[in-house]
Amino acid sequence: MKKTILLLSLMCLLIINIGVLSAQETVAITVRCKANVGGGEGWRCDNFSQVEETVEKTLGIQIDLTLIQDDKDWGEYKNEFVLASEANEAPDIILSGHEDIGAWAPAGSIIPLDDMIADHAEFSDIVPKLWESQKWGGKTWGVPQDAEARPIFFSKLLLSDLGWTDEEIDSLPQRVIDGEFTFADLVATAQQAVDEGVVEAGHGFYHRTGNGPDWLIWYYGEGGQVLDENGQLVFDRAAAEAALELISSFPANNLTRSDIIGLDGNILNTDVASAESVLFYQGGSWNWANWARNFVADRGGNDYLLENMSMMLFPTMNEEVGPITLTHPLSYMISSSSEHPDVAMALIAAVTTPEANNRHAIDSFHLGILNTQIETADYADNQAISQAHYMLDHTSSIPNNPGWTAWSNAWWLAIQADQSGASTPAEAVELAVTQLTTELGDQVTVR
Repeated sequence: MKKTILLLSLMCLLIINIGVLSAQETVAITVRCKANVGGGEGWRCDNFSQVEETVEKTLGIQIDLTLIQDDKDWGEYKNEFVLASEANEAPDIILSGHEDIGAWAPAGSIIPLDDMIADHAEFSDIVPKLWESQKWGGKTWGVPQDAEARPIFFSKLLLSDLGWTDEEIDSLPQRVIDGEFTFADLVATAQQAVDEGVVEAGHGFYHRTGNGPDWLIWYYGEGGQVLDENGQLVFDRAAAEAALELISSFPANNLTRSDIIGLDGNILNTDVASAESVLFYQGGSWNWANWARNFVADRGGNDYLLENMSMMLFPTMNEEVGPITLTHPLSYMISSSSEHPDVAMALIAAVTTPEANNRHAIDSFHLGILNTQIETADYADNQAISQAHYMLDHTSSIPNNPGWTAWSNAWWLAIQADQSGASTPAEAVELAVTQLTTELGDQVTVR
């Protein structure tokens, strides 16, 4: 009799458990990421598969996870998301540049995340400055996935040839932070290197060779604003002219080669990576991995660079601004097509951890997005990356505004006119103003 009762009890438990399993909700979530998998960026999507089971247990559901990862042209990639959004068929989670928030949020393609962010402790670890790049209209629309810095690299080898001591060289990044080494000091040092023959004429300072966000640093550094307190685009003539005067002084004083705009990338990278030819170079932190793998591998790669090169913030140009850099985080956003945004957000939170983000940062040579990553052994021991992590506390970013592309193209027009010698800095500024007001009208305020 007891055996019969026990058997019946076990059968009842089994039936109940089967019922729970069969009743468990299955939620379909699709994530789309752009990634150069061969360049170590696969974790942008692959990290979700690593945390899927954990999120399932936490929420008590089954997740039918679909990962779409490709490396299409950015234009095609973004256009496909826009078209999918219009058809209400967009992926639940889309990874893209944070600047797309400025177009996708007002279009209703993505949803604000503030309420859900408050529900996940993981997000409190994100470097505070990075949240600024996720805002539009007073709300938060994305979660940073990775970051980088756009610093100034310097040759320790050439500074030593100028007579600098090891202590002076090693302390340079901190002296930049403290305002003890300004941009005027950088220019004077580059001039000394040219005058004394430590570098060839034109090799004291290299900057970007084409259009891109880096040019905004010069404008920001001179006190310029792109957005006012109401989110309106702004163009500041005085800041723009001061920036152009500084940039145009480099070739005029033989600090920068006259053909730097449009210079072949292989020539530039060969010159800079050797640490024997160029004293200062404005570039992106990701350049380090490229140099180690493709330009100085025969000299020791990363070890050679660590011995002979370092990086620092842009030194102070304007005392009211101080030292700066610029970062361009890619961000996870949740589409308005998602039927389960809470599950999508739980997945994003689960990949926003030191363990998960370290996988991506180290494999792809990006900066981590979390304060505590610098405390983890894997990240801290990777000196090529971790030496730049502090720069995120001093960073700026491009604005989230639908008119940003027009603003950026007008600024690039001014830079080209100035660098070609076709216009003075003041004339180049007016070219930018004309283009801005023609394209944007009252959407931009010119000061």
